[in-house]
Amino acid sequence: MRIQKVEIKNFRLLSDVSLILEPSETVIVGRNNSGKTSLSEVMRRLLDDGPVNFQLEDFSSASYRGFCAAVHAHLAGQQEDEVRALLPAIELRLYCTYDPDAPELGPLAPFVVDLDPGVSEALIVLRYELKDGGLSALFDGLADGSLDDGSRKAFLVGLRERIPANFGLRIRAEDPNDPTNYRQLQPAALRSLVRTGFINAQRGLDDVTSRETDVLAKILEGLFVTASSATADAADKVIADALASVVQGLQTQIDGNFGNQLQNLMPTLTSFGYPGLGGQELQTETTLDIRKLLSNFTRVRYAGYGGVTLPESYNGLGVRNLIFILLRIVEFHKAFKAEPKTPGVHLVFIEEPEAHLHPQMQEVFIKQLGKIATQLAGVGAGAVPWPVQFVVSTHSSHIANAAGFESIRYFLGADVPGADAGIRQTKIKDLREGPASITAPDKQFLHQYLTLTRCDLFFADKAILVEGLSERVMLPVIIGKAEAADPAIKLSSQYLTIMEVGGAYAHLFFGLLDFLELHYLIITDLDSVETPGGAACPVHLGTASSNACLKTWFNDNPHSLAGVMAKSDDDKTDGRGRIAYQVPEVKEGPCGRTFEDAFILANQALFGLAAGTPQEQEVAARYIAAGQKKSEFALKYAIENTGWVAPKYLTDGIRWLAIDYVPGVDPALAIVAAAAAAPAPAAVPEPAAVPEPAPEGGGLE
Repeated sequence: MRIQKVEIKNFRLLSDVSLILEPSETVIVGRNNSGKTSLSEVMRRLLDDGPVNFQLEDFSSASYRGFCAAVHAHLAGQQEDEVRALLPAIELRLYCTYDPDAPELGPLAPFVVDLDPGVSEALIVLRYELKDGGLSALFDGLADGSLDDGSRKAFLVGLRERIPANFGLRIRAEDPNDPTNYRQLQPAALRSLVRTGFINAQRGLDDVTSRETDVLAKILEGLFVTASSATADAADKVIADALASVVQGLQTQIDGNFGNQLQNLMPTLTSFGYPGLGGQELQTETTLDIRKLLSNFTRVRYAGYGGVTLPESYNGLGVRNLIFILLRIVEFHKAFKAEPKTPGVHLVFIEEPEAHLHPQMQEVFIKQLGKIATQLAGVGAGAVPWPVQFVVSTHSSHIANAAGFESIRYFLGADVPGADAGIRQTKIKDLREGPASITAPDKQFLHQYLTLTRCDLFFADKAILVEGLSERVMLPVIIGKAEAADPAIKLSSQYLTIMEVGGAYAHLFFGLLDFLELHYLIITDLDSVETPGGAACPVHLGTASSNACLKTWFNDNPHSLAGVMAKSDDDKTDGRGRIAYQVPEVKEGPCGRTFEDAFILANQALFGLAAGTPQEQEVAARYIAAGQKKSEFALKYAIENTGWVAPKYLTDGIRWLAIDYVPGVDPALAIVAAAAAAPAPAAVPEPAAVPEPAPEGGGLE
């Protein structure tokens, strides 16, 4: 069996989301505070061993209305079942697929409640909800009458202490096709079915020089405990028994010679009249605990030179991080095999595996993850299948691009439609399912392109797609000039990615950019030609455009060059996107065909362009551009000579992208901005106060 889909409601930013899991590994990507960490946290709370407790703050901000509606109904004297229906509950629904022809379902059997032989899906519902009989205890004394803005806040604060005491976990198996057909189950049944493992982003691998850290050594204790269990693998059990035998031999020696010598260190107390009561003598006893020996007194060392071994902390952080992750995976596998009853599925969450790893190692890791699981399970007759599903959350474009395109789930934080300001929720974009507008060949091209270019598209607030090398090299300088001229333009403080895609392929990204709900600017060339399919020519001689991007963007007579040049700013804008291409710097002035042409026409004095008619200047600009190498041209005016102005079509597009949509400021950037804006301290000042970080909006991730 495997978990095919999970649905989550009312947990932090995950107010109502659905996530399809891949059979092997699912890669979670997205910007900060988009809900990625919340996914692993709700799984940990509901599926891990131990008591289940949530606080008011764990409920989605959008669900607070439900608490207020429920107390209104309670005070109005409505029936208890009606009030309960209004109360929010943190809910996790697991859709498990299985083979209906299997001879037995094992631990999944209690969760299969339907009688349809054609159904191969079981639904497990976990709800953290109000306990039976807890309605009065939850609401009594919290409110009387209607809730205004002031009393609503007091009411919600009052719930903070009452929710953990009056809410509890309820588990049931539900018929996927009939919600009224269900079976209530105990947590033990779920623990036997689903096992979890978590490798957190914070792994204690700090690079310290003043003390030695032994993070890897502590894993040995967990491996030994698993190997010592009665149901452990036979080979591991032999090793654990051998270790225990060695320690027992040491214990025997300690109880003998060591104990006798230690006894001699005891002071002679008889001179003080001791023992005067009962005649007890003091004795020493030293006990060896093998688990403490492993975790506290065992060090993982690396081979050095001349027989000198090096401490764990002497190795690079990247290598230690990778070894830690691999050892934890091994630990999870051994613990899975040691279960008295083999669970049906094993969910393993790995947060930010890219920490301290160089890009190539990041790519190798995600590509080899499934192979590692197969290798641990073994091959041949003695192999024991390990039904593991990895969920990897990352901020690495290298991991995202190296993973399969269909395995990526894009988390996007968005405002809740119709809700109060500041109430946000997560949207999950499944690249396996959509967007429907992208054909299979185009999807393959996009995946290959993203793999080759290492773009940051999945982590950006905005994107600019450019035609070629010159635009990509010079665009950061152009943005800097635009910001200096207009304070409203602040693209450098937003998460912006610039992609070079070429005029022939830019249109293939339209569907993906809209699907990701990114604001984007397409910078392309006019590419005038004499006739459709004809030779390139100056703009004043052209009748059509050969640019595929323009043909796709304007689908109303795309071959007419005059029609394209007559488009207004509104015509160039479509939802979250805008297209920018060469326009005359002044009305009825010359117009460039490419970026280089337009750059020269915008800086005529810099290039010594002689006066003349617009037609003559277009020809002269094309002649000057033809004598330039694109790479040398871009580097010269991006680095050496920056005394120029940007072409109008670029400044217009950049201004639109910067001002049309301004995303929320990341807390880290807010701290940096506050520090940069702080006045310079006077001579011999008191220590400057550290700026307070900006509060995070929309709930915690």
